[in-house]
Amino acid sequence: MQERSERTRRKLVHAGAEMFHRNGYANATLLEIAAYAGVTKGALYFHFASKDELAHAVQLRGCELLRESVRELRASGSSPLQTLVDTTHWLALNLREEPAIPASFRITKECAGLPALATDFHRVWLAEVCGLLREARDAGELRAEGRWESIESLVAAAACGIEALAATGMPYAELQRRVSGLWSLMLPGLVPDGAEREFRVGMPDPDTAPRRVGDVGDGDEGDHRSSCPVYSGSSA
Repeated sequence: MQERSERTRRKLVHAGAEMFHRNGYANATLLEIAAYAGVTKGALYFHFASKDELAHAVQLRGCELLRESVRELRASGSSPLQTLVDTTHWLALNLREEPAIPASFRITKECAGLPALATDFHRVWLAEVCGLLREARDAGELRAEGRWESIESLVAAAACGIEALAATGMPYAELQRRVSGLWSLMLPGLVPDGAEREFRVGMPDPDTAPRRVGDVGDGDEGDHRSSCPVYSGSSA
């Protein structure tokens, strides 16, 4: 019974992410979320007392996926700066592939300043980006003469811009090229002369990329996504 309840909860979080992403926080209704998940509205209220609670769960899911991807990339042996590059590619792909990611950004923007917003995914994303950048600085990967405030501001603005580009609806292949082009332009100014050749600006190898963690439990009929490496669809 507990396992079934947990599967239902995951379905609801996935459905909430889909509806918040498609329709926005204000326009998404609990009735349509329950219908999309294939459960009754009573089952939804058993797990979430309000739309605010469900939105919070969606944002927590987005944070979980982001932090797990960073951990897996670091575990593959990548340096902090290469991990940062790869994490921006992870974001570009999962803004299309994983509804909890664009939904988390949209909830944050629509609910900015509201007391109900217990989790701010935008801040979490920036914290991960700036944390990796600080690690790169401490590891000696950045130019010694660079002004830290300027470097941090530039990279933070570029990282936030990826979500804005994706929101225009451009094809993923174009977004991927733009992220690669962004790093091709920035790296020479961030690292010592010639060191940019040590970094890959494109997609990471699928063998070292983080694997997707499904929103819906293994074996659920509603989950049609594969468990292949999260970067395997890079040419889509």
